[in-house]
Amino acid sequence: MSNLALYGGFLAFVLAMLLVDLKVFHAEPKQDSTKQAALWAVFWISLGVIFGVIVYFLRGPTAAGEYAAGFLIEKALSVDNIFVFLVIFSYFQVKPEYQHHVLFYGILGAIVFRGLFIAAGVTLINRFEWVLYLMGALLVYTAYRISKGTGSVHPENNPVLKLFRRRFRTTTKFHGQKLFAIENGRRVATPLFVVLLVVEVTDVAFAVDSIPAIFAITRDPFIILSSNVFAILGLRALYFLLAGSIEKFHLLKYGLGIILAFVGVKMLLHEYWHPPISVSLGVIVVTLAVTVIASLKIPPKTELNPAEALVEAMADGLQEQNEVDDFLEADRVDQLQEESRESS
Repeated sequence: MSNLALYGGFLAFVLAMLLVDLKVFHAEPKQDSTKQAALWAVFWISLGVIFGVIVYFLRGPTAAGEYAAGFLIEKALSVDNIFVFLVIFSYFQVKPEYQHHVLFYGILGAIVFRGLFIAAGVTLINRFEWVLYLMGALLVYTAYRISKGTGSVHPENNPVLKLFRRRFRTTTKFHGQKLFAIENGRRVATPLFVVLLVVEVTDVAFAVDSIPAIFAITRDPFIILSSNVFAILGLRALYFLLAGSIEKFHLLKYGLGIILAFVGVKMLLHEYWHPPISVSLGVIVVTLAVTVIASLKIPPKTELNPAEALVEAMADGLQEQNEVDDFLEADRVDQLQEESRESS
């Protein structure tokens, strides 16, 4: 089978599955129940596992092990995406029944951008092998940053969002699941499109951190692409399943840090150290298992008593609402000024 047929068939299958998900099972805006989200999560993970079995029979155990390692790394890193998505949706006050629509197009865009990053990475590594040292150093730094925590997220400070607000017309009114609408005879971007823009920019930042990790496992572009795609296909289901309990996995960041540090060092020492794929896969599986189990067994530290926590939560909620109001008011002022300039 030629590479063109292989990639074309794979992407056609993925696109067909996404369209079935959107047009058949989520044609109308609705909020998935926890049970539905769990079933969809099992479905997408099972699909990824089945593809790994196909890789085993078509390309052998080494390629299958590389695929499994890449799949597990991306799936684990997607938990960080879930936390950020939760902050973004809360900040822009997106109703749960509209969130699936945004995540669908977000994942579609993620597949496109990650495909471009992977193609660029393979080209750079084949031409300039010293790029591996840069990727290894980036992974070690990312491991340190993730272990310390991602910190607070402020969507209103996103530079791409600020540029978009200055250049294009937006509205503060939701129009169902529409990304664009007509108001006063003019085409405007709805809040859902603004949220989608922030989600895409956020995923690009995550891709810069995560894709180099798989280059430490394999340089086969098809294995890198397929493991990435199958890992993020179930991101929507994981979001609706774990959004309300993401704090339970409070120790996972340390596991991710260990894994990224391991693959980063492996990349830095690629000329001298060549552990078999079974070792890399074992490190990933054991680290994830230990940190997930420990997170469920050990409750997160709480420095505030219930009364203090309630007061702080109320204060944070009030501050967030004020930030949203200021953001929307600034957007409205910019549009009024633009309309005034056009009329004059």
